[in-house]
Amino acid sequence: MTTDPMTTDPQCIIIGAGHAADEAVMSLRREGWTGSITLVGEEPHPPYNRPPLSKTFLAAGQAPEQLFFREPGVYQRAGVTLELGRRAIAIERATRHVRLDDGRSLPFAKLLIATGARPRMIDLPGALPGDMLPVRTIDDVLAIRPFARPGGRIVLIGAGYIGLETAAMLRKIGASVTVLEAMPRVLARVTAPAVSAFFERVHREEGVEIVTGATIAGLELQGGVKAIRLADGRSFPADLIIVGIGVLPNSEIAEAAGLATDRGILVDEACRTSDPDILAAGDCTRFTSAHYRASVRLESVQNAKDQARTAAAAICGKPARYDALPWFWSDQYDVKLQIAGLSEGFDAIALRGDATTGRSFAAFYLKAGEVIAVDAVNRPKEFMVGKKLIAARAHVDATRLADEAVPVADLAR
Repeated sequence: MTTDPMTTDPQCIIIGAGHAADEAVMSLRREGWTGSITLVGEEPHPPYNRPPLSKTFLAAGQAPEQLFFREPGVYQRAGVTLELGRRAIAIERATRHVRLDDGRSLPFAKLLIATGARPRMIDLPGALPGDMLPVRTIDDVLAIRPFARPGGRIVLIGAGYIGLETAAMLRKIGASVTVLEAMPRVLARVTAPAVSAFFERVHREEGVEIVTGATIAGLELQGGVKAIRLADGRSFPADLIIVGIGVLPNSEIAEAAGLATDRGILVDEACRTSDPDILAAGDCTRFTSAHYRASVRLESVQNAKDQARTAAAAICGKPARYDALPWFWSDQYDVKLQIAGLSEGFDAIALRGDATTGRSFAAFYLKAGEVIAVDAVNRPKEFMVGKKLIAARAHVDATRLADEAVPVADLAR
């Protein structure tokens, strides 16, 4: 039975304590939700900013509190109960309750699932607990910090954005860094070969050893020091191994409750699941992109916050249509990469600037002549223009995009 969200003290429960959960709490109050709000998070920390984990938090010795979005008193004043260090283990749709790992069962009128994603890990023969760590939580990075020192030998498995960002920060600290990537190039799943080649060059210039096409065989001891061994016989001593090979959506609790899932929790344009009283937002969701007309699951702060606002509006009886254009960023050394759109399926690329020797260029991705994405490296103007071109479904000749004699502003005309 659907419950009217404006009845006396209805309970809204949010499962998760990341970017989406925090945004949802404040958006619910802005949208007029007057009932109770309970936020359930597995970590002992309140919602916090995750992008700095692989950057400043790793290097600067900041206290965890410096990452928190808000002082705990802000939630209290907003009428939000924080259930931290608690795990939601089941959604009981028939009775409209969420069961927690401490045995309690919390009633809800509306439920928002914002469980995010968890790191993929690998099972290496010979590995002990603590030998391999992801970069996903405050506690992960606190465990990495003792090894993040000048001369520390760290091997990173995976050359995606998290792996490369972590490698960059570790090199700034002075650690010895090796990156092992199974694919033939770094960032192979998300960028064109020219962009991959750029980042490989930059990291090698900064002293990172990059090994592509790497098949990992296991761990071994070399004079009492652990080393990671490849199938071709090469080995790399490591004081610590960091794993950055992607994430998996935390959608199991939704699937067990009988909600529609497909490599994520399926939601509509208002972030509603197959149960209209249960919504979902953030990395755990899969939805049909209005712009790309394709099923997508996005791992970004922007998507988490935008979906959370959309879900909050729907919970308060003001459903809106989520159709934000995806955008992302990555900071590595003196390189700021800004990405707009999704490049999957591109059939042409236009490079504006020198990607082979410098550290400033833009890569425009096209499909059947339409601009569908842009990777802007230290090129904020191209990033902004690229967003406009993508939103407008603009068709621009690739040679014009690449011609730096054409002013950036003119590309959008």
